[in-house]
Amino acid sequence: MKEKTKRIYKGFGSTCVHSQVDLHKAVNTHTEAIYPTSTFAYDDANELMQIFKGEREGYIYGRWHNPTVEMAEKKIAALEAWNLKNEKGEQLELASKVFSSGMGAISALFLACLKPGDKVITQGTLYGGTNALLHQILEPINIVPVIIELKNLSLVEDCLKKDSSIKMIYIETPSNPTMDCYDIEALNSLAKKYQCICAVDNTFATPYLQQPFQYDVDFVLHSTTKYLNGHGTAIGGVLLGKDISFFNKRIIPVLKLIGANGNPFDAWTLIQGMKTLELRMERHCLNTMKVAEYLQGHSEIAHVNYCGFKSHPDFALIKKQMKNYTGMLSFELKGGLNAGIEMMNNISFCTLAVSLGTADTIIQHPASMSHLPVPKEERLKFGITDGLIRLSVGIENADDIIADLEQALAKN
Repeated sequence: MKEKTKRIYKGFGSTCVHSQVDLHKAVNTHTEAIYPTSTFAYDDANELMQIFKGEREGYIYGRWHNPTVEMAEKKIAALEAWNLKNEKGEQLELASKVFSSGMGAISALFLACLKPGDKVITQGTLYGGTNALLHQILEPINIVPVIIELKNLSLVEDCLKKDSSIKMIYIETPSNPTMDCYDIEALNSLAKKYQCICAVDNTFATPYLQQPFQYDVDFVLHSTTKYLNGHGTAIGGVLLGKDISFFNKRIIPVLKLIGANGNPFDAWTLIQGMKTLELRMERHCLNTMKVAEYLQGHSEIAHVNYCGFKSHPDFALIKKQMKNYTGMLSFELKGGLNAGIEMMNNISFCTLAVSLGTADTIIQHPASMSHLPVPKEERLKFGITDGLIRLSVGIENADDIIADLEQALAKN
């Protein structure tokens, strides 16, 4: 196998566009190649044995690793580590594995790092799938979620101090769908003080807007289905780790055994999507500011949750740990549940769907869609109300997005 290269580019956009691995150069293709094979054949049994032993690099079986998938992994690692240094002042290197979904990456994180009897501290404003995984899958096997207000650092420390079975702090920031933001640096410091793992879901921000490894966290994950792919063409997830030895010993065996590996075609679409990540995020952020300003003054809307407003309760923190304000927002309709459903029925330009981060604008109503499995009293407690609408603002012309929202609200 051709020797792998390590590249460090001055620009984030250049890192988005150019490959970190030259595997596609073997036959001089301009773009990265797709390797649609379930297994890899060898002429020499000794060579294959050496690969099995880890004495040399190579590919064995598609559930374990694949060249196209590896190209995606290397690019995401380069983006998350872009312009960051390790404790020796050298370019930070990260371990990275692509999964078949974001939920696959989250599941592997918990299963690899926690055992029955362990607890994980996290927030109430979580993606519905993560919430369901914690309560429906992990809690019954005695891996227990501790749901608290992560903004209350004294409360977090008090929990850690009193309960040594807490082994992880899991952060999603900005949160889905309320756009709450949490102090990565402070929470990671508490995790380190009490020998806990700190993991961050960076899906909403992307590595272009936020780099949690800057604050020395242990793990970062994404649903690559969203902004990293950017076009809604494939499902995927990625988990990255700072401790490469730990990652290889604990994360990769779980990936292999639960069978949540990424596949070559989806990885290839992910690679192509990431090439325009910087450009897309700039347009997402610009459009979202315009849409948020329009919504803020609308008579049918009680309030808007948007990271770019100075009135956002976490605005000082957002300015510290984020480069821009993301392409996401949510807003509260005064008419509640019925108004939310009615607005979804009135949309014509925006896409009614339960994903986000694509080139087109996607709108959804969490109470009747993504967070329907969450008990009402629980979602209300954390601000996921009956009239809350989540909007993933696309890269279309902002005037068209606003015009559609305007006509849909007028019919409510």
